[in-house]
Amino acid sequence: MRLIVDGRLLRVKNVGSPGADEVRWLKPVRPGDTLTVKATIVEARRSQSKPDRGVVKALIEILNQAGEVVTTWKGINIVLCRNPGVQEPARRNT
Repeated sequence: MRLIVDGRLLRVKNVGSPGADEVRWLKPVRPGDTLTVKATIVEARRSQSKPDRGVVKALIEILNQAGEVVTTWKGINIVLCRNPGVQEPARRNT
């Protein structure tokens, strides 16, 4: 969690999280392991009820020094938008 806060959450205007889903502990983590975090944004949208905020969903993967995924989860964060008065154009699926 410390890696995620230092590497990502402190760099955005994070205002909270309703939680995490699908937490998986795939392999043990041992003292002395070197861990890295990979975050893949799977959805980012403006909140319909509070347009100054956005909802960001991400797949979080924690890897050990051998590149093995040891933990995964899907996180949801509420963030303040950079341009709260500007509506973004609709996106088309391709």
